Amino acid sequence: MRRSIVCNVFLLVFMFATPVFKADVIAQEKEKFVVVLDAGHGGHDPGNRGNGYKEKEIALSVVLAVGAALEKDNRFKVVYTRKTDTFIELHERGSIANKAGANLFVSVHCNSHRSQAYGTETFVLGLHANSENFNVAKNENSVILLEDNYEANYDGFDPNSPESIIGLTLMQEEYLDQSLTLASFVQNRFKKALDRKSRGVKQAGFVVLHQTYMPSVLIELGFLTNNSEGKYLNSKKGQEEMAKSITTSIVDYKESLDAIYKVDPPKTPEVTKVTAKMDGDRVYDDITFKVQIAAGSSDIELQSFNFNGLDQLSKNKTGDLYKYYFGSTSNYTLIQELREIAVGKGFDSSFIVAFRNSESIPLTEALKADTSSN
Repeated sequence: MRRSIVCNVFLLVFMFATPVFKADVIAQEKEKFVVVLDAGHGGHDPGNRGNGYKEKEIALSVVLAVGAALEKDNRFKVVYTRKTDTFIELHERGSIANKAGANLFVSVHCNSHRSQAYGTETFVLGLHANSENFNVAKNENSVILLEDNYEANYDGFDPNSPESIIGLTLMQEEYLDQSLTLASFVQNRFKKALDRKSRGVKQAGFVVLHQTYMPSVLIELGFLTNNSEGKYLNSKKGQEEMAKSITTSIVDYKESLDAIYKVDPPKTPEVTKVTAKMDGDRVYDDITFKVQIAAGSSDIELQSFNFNGLDQLSKNKTGDLYKYYFGSTSNYTLIQELREIAVGKGFDSSFIVAFRNSESIPLTEALKADTSSN
């Protein structure tokens, strides 16, 4: 009898404790940074077959390696659009990311060309600046022709029509700055850590990026049609190195966001009150911080009336893209306050960027440098 009572008490405690445990797990999951990894092509769509290699297999191998690495970091939750050799329609890939409430969408592909072109490039959604960018997008978008009822799924979108691309860009404008930041991290890492040729960060009209409602990039690992690069990408070593580089870039991106938001903003920020160096300010002697407030293909005059009253403006041009900045200082405490001012002026998506010797570097790298004051 006594044993029965003890058992019943144990069961009651377990029954009531279990929901609390599940609630804690759910809360922890919601706090995680959700990354959706998309391996291009799959199933009856092999992707490009340069030198006899299969894009779908290389993309999947790299994506699985990136996911395995991120899953070891409890800050991340990884969602895959596919983990096996299956065909997933483009609109379904975006739907998977949206339903997951993703913070980031990363699509991985391999390039091809009729020449021995080589090098990596990372795309964000935008109007293609030249025929080369359009052709890359057209090749990837042509996957929809393999789908049943594709005309209904994509509202009559024609992957062969440049005019069809224009309507794709509007949905991703809100996330352009963040997408460009991640794309820059990816390309810089490929170049510096792996000594791969960087073909740069580019904009083009990819359907798979259009379908997502979060910062999104499409990575072209290199050209399978290039004899040397194709062999590298088809090797275990090449796939592991590319995956590690992408993983590090994603972590750097997340940490750059954390660095922006980890300090409580001042209640009433004013430019005139944040110009002097105060005790406790974090000043980096060889680093220049700026607040990136906008990016686009238009060359806008640096006048305060064009930027909601902000001054201390600067810009630079990368390819066909102009980036606009507010403030310039080696004082990280100050730049955080300047960002809050930018947000107060309506630039909600603004973020802090770092430069060393006029070269853009990841914010996390800059913050690891020695400071002249703590």
